[in-house]
Amino acid sequence: MKTIPSCAVLLLAALTGTAQAAECPVLLQGELPRLRAKDSIDLCERFAGKPLLVVNTASYCGFAPQFKGLEALYQEYRAQGLEVLGVPSNDFRQEDADSAKTAEVCYVNYGVTFTMTEPQAVSGDRAIPLFRELAEQSGPPRWNFYKYVVDRQGKVVASFSSRTKPDSEQLRAAIEQAIASRP
Repeated sequence: MKTIPSCAVLLLAALTGTAQAAECPVLLQGELPRLRAKDSIDLCERFAGKPLLVVNTASYCGFAPQFKGLEALYQEYRAQGLEVLGVPSNDFRQEDADSAKTAEVCYVNYGVTFTMTEPQAVSGDRAIPLFRELAEQSGPPRWNFYKYVVDRQGKVVASFSSRTKPDSEQLRAAIEQAIASRP
């Protein structure tokens, strides 16, 4: 008799897990290691139902000063639910092999408080699933500091080149559109 309730519990747990996975947009399925930390970021748990700005970054890129503007956007819009995810990458050969140096650039030099991952592949065949899905919905990043604005349903509403500054009216309009979207 004890096996029936435990089987029912296992079945319920499996169905609940499946339901949760079904509710999570494809874009947010998976985990990424947090920059210079021992834990990982469960993308669905952390970002599902929230407007999101995803940016592939590089410490030694000429666009690195955009970190300050990205942080300012995060501070301005986070009370409205905006999340920012920075994903360092050496795909364009401008990121340090030592993630401690990457962390120093982000956290010390630019005062970043938004979520950052360990360096990842963001383009081509080796791109992580997050960037494969971003590319499928909008196109692959052509350089560092390519920006993707994602609505609360996990759909890309707009993407912007590296040349688009964080204080751009078009970027701000896309972020406001994502914030206004329904979960």
